[in-house]
Amino acid sequence: MKHVEIWTDGSCDQTPGPGPGGWGAVLRYGKHIKKISGHVDKTTNNRMELTAVIESLKALTEIVDVIIISDSQFIVDAINKNWLNMWKENNWWTKQDIPLKNADLWKEVYKLLGKYCVTMQWVKGHSGDKWNTIADELARSRMLS
Repeated sequence: MKHVEIWTDGSCDQTPGPGPGGWGAVLRYGKHIKKISGHVDKTTNNRMELTAVIESLKALTEIVDVIIISDSQFIVDAINKNWLNMWKENNWWTKQDIPLKNADLWKEVYKLLGKYCVTMQWVKGHSGDKWNTIADELARSRMLS
């Protein structure tokens, strides 16, 4: 099976509240590289991080093995530590009996993850990882557009 690597990032100016945001992703299959990005007028950083994951999975044109590299520890942990499945089983509520924030996007992530064999990996943001830097640049440039 083919193997695709995806670096995702989101960015948002939340001063003083929800503000303009952007998301970016770099998809790499062998020597083939595809860069995608988008903008949302009023949003949050977490929504942009999730949107980057969603849109990168939507950009795939066939069933492949996927590794998603993200600097969002929360997203990586939510998938790797099985929180996402727990939230779904709990009808999108947290263990603390609080409605899950951004449940609309988490539901979409859950649906898309079911189509692929996905491995999540965390990378420290702004640490010199070439592809994370490019995803960050895409997200920041779209935040300002």
